[in-house]
Amino acid sequence: MARYFLGIDGGGTKTEAAICDESGRVLGVGLGGASGIDSVGADGAMVGIGAAIDAARREAGLHEAQFASVFFGMAGVVSEADRAIVRDVAQRLALGDAIHVDHDIRIALAGGLSGRPGIALIAGTGSSCFGMNAAGARWQAGGWGHLISDEGSSYWFGWNAIRLAAGAGDGRWQSALYAPVMRQLGIEGVADLHQRLYTQGVSKAEIAGFAPLVMEAATAGDALALGLIRQGVQELALMVTAVARKLGWAAAPCEVTLTGGLWRAGEIVLAPFRAALAEMAPQARIVMPELPPVIGACVLALQAGSVIVDAAVRGRLSAYKELL
Repeated sequence: MARYFLGIDGGGTKTEAAICDESGRVLGVGLGGASGIDSVGADGAMVGIGAAIDAARREAGLHEAQFASVFFGMAGVVSEADRAIVRDVAQRLALGDAIHVDHDIRIALAGGLSGRPGIALIAGTGSSCFGMNAAGARWQAGGWGHLISDEGSSYWFGWNAIRLAAGAGDGRWQSALYAPVMRQLGIEGVADLHQRLYTQGVSKAEIAGFAPLVMEAATAGDALALGLIRQGVQELALMVTAVARKLGWAAAPCEVTLTGGLWRAGEIVLAPFRAALAEMAPQARIVMPELPPVIGACVLALQAGSVIVDAAVRGRLSAYKELL
């Protein structure tokens, strides 16, 4: 009997699901809404995850099949209590008995380096850094949620974009961010800001949506936007340096894979990040992701199901692009 495996990448903005067989052939992928439990709660996570799985099942033609193993990589999952919430969601969705849950950086590493030891740095809606060495030791830096952390993330850039626009509006400084931020908020000017943010409310995902305005302003030469990028990438490089030091790579070479929507901004972010990392951790080598996090989740689901993920399996997993 054929065995099927499910990988989930659940974030603060969207959820991706991928189904593969034990040979590594990706049969279906699907997209759903946000499922980060710290963003949308358990019920919201169930909706986002369920939609992604349903879409993947339709593409795979596996509407009723049970999964031999499921691996969830979920934003905001850092404790056993968090994992229990996700397992409960999986039970309500009737996904099978072999349910495995970890944070989304774990699947970013598994995909980005195709299972090799190293470090993964996520800069998406949130930010975090995670590494695992050859001995299996793990360490995480950052990723403690938007209230106290998420430095260098799209949320962090978006929050700061609104903050800088407010200061430009009341005359504390000058910035090209003022007009586009007011326009995206749908308000006339800074006098309407308080009502828009605190009475109407604005979600974490909406705030993250202001990050591209920082990149656009920086590209046009805005000094405050450029300074914000320098600050953000310094924070991201600091996370990598902390993980490298804890896992024995303070001087030894290590690979660092980057994932998350922020990097799609290109060289306006990548160039200062490379410079910051070269200064703090010159032994680190940046590797762009070999597989996306959702396929990394499939790798971990296969391994949890006692499948050896060798070169042949990795090769079939890499053909996922035909489905996207």
